[in-house]
Amino acid sequence: MNLNLFGDPVAPTTKKISIRSIEARYRTEVVREDAPAWVSTRYTHPRQVFEMFLSLKHETKEHFIALHMDGKNRIVCLDRVSIGTLNQSLVHPREVFKTALLSNAAAVVLLHNHPSGDPTPSNEDYAITTRLKEGGELLGIRILDHIVIGDGCYTSFVETGNL
Repeated sequence: MNLNLFGDPVAPTTKKISIRSIEARYRTEVVREDAPAWVSTRYTHPRQVFEMFLSLKHETKEHFIALHMDGKNRIVCLDRVSIGTLNQSLVHPREVFKTALLSNAAAVVLLHNHPSGDPTPSNEDYAITTRLKEGGELLGIRILDHIVIGDGCYTSFVETGNL
């Protein structure tokens, strides 16, 4: 029991401790309403990702998206990691893998659009893909591909031998 200066009993002082807790929340997002019948949510070919996200060719800013995959290459969820400017988007490995870990992703397919319509990867595209591949190896999350979407065409890092 606590006593004050005069020896009288004093109730112990208490305080409230609050800490934010974290939880994953998912919502369903329509990415394409008129996709060809052969497109599925199981990743088997870069072209199906291109077909799924064809509407990105209309965007005036770069959108960098990570598709989280389970162990059978089925899309678990998507994370719109960054919406940038006309010709670049800010992408950091921490932001890509933060949500991939929360969704228990076994692998990730990266994609982004080039508003110019030319899907040729930039030096920055190659650099961030290398960084993300190295980060994924440390975490046990494979990078399956990085797809750049242009106007009616795409470039796959796997198909071009860059991943």
